[in-house]
Amino acid sequence: MEQLLWRVLPLLTILVSFLVFFYLQGSYKAQLHPLIKLTGGKCSLLPHRHFWITSKRIVTPQGIISGSVEVNEGRIISVIEGYGKQGKSRQEEVIDYGDAVVMPGLIDVHVHLDEPGRTEWEGFDTGTRAAAAGGVTTVVDMPLNNHPTTVSKETLELKLEAAEDKIYVDVGFWGGLIPENALNTSILEGLLSAGVLGVKSFMCPSGIDDFPMTTIDHIKEGLSVLARYRRPLLVHSEIQQDFENHLELNDNHDPHDYLTYLNTRPPSWEQAAIKELVGVTKDTKIGGPLEGAHVHIVHLSDSSASLDLIKEAKSHGDSITVETCPHYLAFSSEVIPNGDTRFKCSPPIRDEFNKEKLWEAVLEGHIDLLSSDHSPTVPELKLLEEGDFLRAWGGISSLQFNLPVTWSYGKKYGLTLEQLSLLWSKKPATFSGLESKGAISVGNHADIVVWHPELEFDLNDDHPVFLKHPSLSAYMGRRFSGKVLDTFVRGNLVFKDGKHAPAACGVPILAK
Repeated sequence: MEQLLWRVLPLLTILVSFLVFFYLQGSYKAQLHPLIKLTGGKCSLLPHRHFWITSKRIVTPQGIISGSVEVNEGRIISVIEGYGKQGKSRQEEVIDYGDAVVMPGLIDVHVHLDEPGRTEWEGFDTGTRAAAAGGVTTVVDMPLNNHPTTVSKETLELKLEAAEDKIYVDVGFWGGLIPENALNTSILEGLLSAGVLGVKSFMCPSGIDDFPMTTIDHIKEGLSVLARYRRPLLVHSEIQQDFENHLELNDNHDPHDYLTYLNTRPPSWEQAAIKELVGVTKDTKIGGPLEGAHVHIVHLSDSSASLDLIKEAKSHGDSITVETCPHYLAFSSEVIPNGDTRFKCSPPIRDEFNKEKLWEAVLEGHIDLLSSDHSPTVPELKLLEEGDFLRAWGGISSLQFNLPVTWSYGKKYGLTLEQLSLLWSKKPATFSGLESKGAISVGNHADIVVWHPELEFDLNDDHPVFLKHPSLSAYMGRRFSGKVLDTFVRGNLVFKDGKHAPAACGVPILAK
């Protein structure tokens, strides 16, 4: 008996060890994935994890099809042509959207959510609710105007803490390139290692005290680090020109007149910055000393010499891309009312001819992608009552309206659904390194927007708007085509009929 006990005891010890090991492993996974507890009713307005979406218009990489998309546990597992057709299994829920368009969710790579520190401007909760309501399934948050700005590993951690349990869509993060971390690359390396998708810099004053501007020398230092990580540098490309940096207001330059503001930031500011940048991007070619680095021009406004410089750099093989924004494609200086500071942004909205050339560049593929540059503030700083363009805070509040604005104006120029999806989904995903997003393809996240291009609506006080300060948006009071019906993020139905899922189950995205 004693000998048997000695033989069995080691086996019992091993068995207990295995039980303890798997118990601890299970506890560890629960800590790593706290959102798993919320799957089902709280994360989604749909009580199913395995279901089909069927429509007569599904935008896929192969074109628009009539068919069905199968979703299981947050991923797309099959795409079948033939409206109303599903696979062998007939047990799953089928959501029939008829003529509505099923498209990859929009990815907005240029959003200011302003948290931590300035939640009175926007915040993760209201900002991502607005995104979901607009069919935007992923946003990439800028390193300013939150406070402190996201320029180090420590300040990124503060932002991640602030986002916890508040994001209704997936959120990635850009870091900031400023003189301090450009000259102390260990800080920049720490920020990149912590998971930012890339970094952003300003070549002119940003308007935020703890986000100072960078020179081309700072940018070169930053690119040498970014090349090793193969992540992009996003640049606000304006350089202040001293000989143009003043207006004599006593010479009848009325600060309430939009043209007064427009003339303070001429196209030459953009041209000067981009000329310096393309002097550096030549080294980003394959085999060059900065191979692996990439420069991305944000919110291009000037469609003349600035765009020509970018096109030439691309033709030489430089690693460079450019975005523009819906407000540059929707509005022109001729139609902006004097005193209406909702339209103030930088670079500024230019004239009708410039807008036409921007649309031409978008449709011909010279502009790579679109973004909102959603940049809200508080009503006091917008100076709506005073109407002073020179003193008002600059920024267009727009995150919820990307899809209807782009479609409403774009269809007049011949914009197709495939082009719309490319500009707002596939190309932003590729640029940001989001490999499982941007297309309705097997294996991708089930990030999907369902919308009706022909359905018109008035963007007024009766329309549910989830931005913190709807009245500050230049789009309010207008009529649009393209109403968002439903939004899915990783298979969760997060928005439907003006309502959001009970829990904010979006996922923070960090670079590996």
